[in-house]
Amino acid sequence: MVKFKFIYDMENCIGCSSCAALDSKNWKMQPNGKSSLKDSKEIDAELFEKEFPEENLDKNLETARSCPVNVIHIHKDKNKII
Repeated sequence: MVKFKFIYDMENCIGCSSCAALDSKNWKMQPNGKSSLKDSKEIDAELFEKEFPEENLDKNLETARSCPVNVIHIHKDKNKII
């Protein structure tokens, strides 16, 4: 089974809020001005991951591409897509 997931680097987020504007189901803005990936787990200091189903791939690719500092990545199995 193919697994897709977000990898989010919160440390380098600049808080532009494009992710939260495009996808409030997965993203929200925090009081510190940065985004957070809802229901994710921290895998390293300020590095988070969250799996999602293939049917959400197009929307999640759009969200990742909207990030001006490229801190939202999408992986398929163990390979980075974006």
